[in-house]
Amino acid sequence: MSSPSASVPVRLEYRNVTMRFAERGGQRALTAVRGVSFAVGDGEVVSLIGPSGCGKSTLLNIGSGLMAPSEGTALVDGAPVAGPNAHVAFMLQKDLLLPWRAVAENVMFGVEIQGVAAAERRRRAANLLAQFNLAEFSDHYPHQLSGGMRQRVALARTLAVDPHVLLLDEPFSAVDAQTRMLLQRDLAQTLAREQKTALLITHDLFEAVTLSDRVLVMSRRPGAIVDEITIDVPGRDDPIARRADPRVASYVARLMERLDIAHAPLERQPAEGDA
Repeated sequence: MSSPSASVPVRLEYRNVTMRFAERGGQRALTAVRGVSFAVGDGEVVSLIGPSGCGKSTLLNIGSGLMAPSEGTALVDGAPVAGPNAHVAFMLQKDLLLPWRAVAENVMFGVEIQGVAAAERRRRAANLLAQFNLAEFSDHYPHQLSGGMRQRVALARTLAVDPHVLLLDEPFSAVDAQTRMLLQRDLAQTLAREQKTALLITHDLFEAVTLSDRVLVMSRRPGAIVDEITIDVPGRDDPIARRADPRVASYVARLMERLDIAHAPLERQPAEGDA
């Protein structure tokens, strides 16, 4: 289930991924996700939606190499993920900017760790700050910025490492609605311009529809993919304009219906340690 067009190279793939966590006392195992398989093609944006606790963030952690699955495999560019990958960048709802570093220094942090030469680090930071209208704030510190500006800095830092795949875990949920729409547009234009591949977790169904090529719906824990919806609306590079298309509301209504079904528990499978 859940694959891009056969003519599009696959950047990120999950093959029959199951993740279990030991519960307190270690006598039983909690299954967070079970048997998840899907792929994200080059330049594609896919959103994951589902009930809280269904394992969406767990899947991103596995794709980034921060976790190893109990069963199955995650692959980036066809290679199994065995640890943090230089071709994968992660962005969270918290900006996690370093308060003692100025804006430009925060943007350069990832490429500094990668060992990129200082001149190239400065060039990338300057270009990205200009793209996000932050050039005049390059010497400011995070506490001097608004929440929306901090998220733009975080996005610039994510892109500075020139990743093949972006993993986005509710990156705009902490800002107000107007700022969120502007940040969505910044992200969409950047993804389209740079032809980046992205997997986005969101609870905002309009965000999922307007930013994505496909939306995957997950069930309650143990999370599994229960539906896949292709968004056949033009203008993915401009989510504000795309939102005005009447088909968007139809997709949102369909997703709401699927989420009602997704909240129902899957048929219970025996946990490790059950009789």
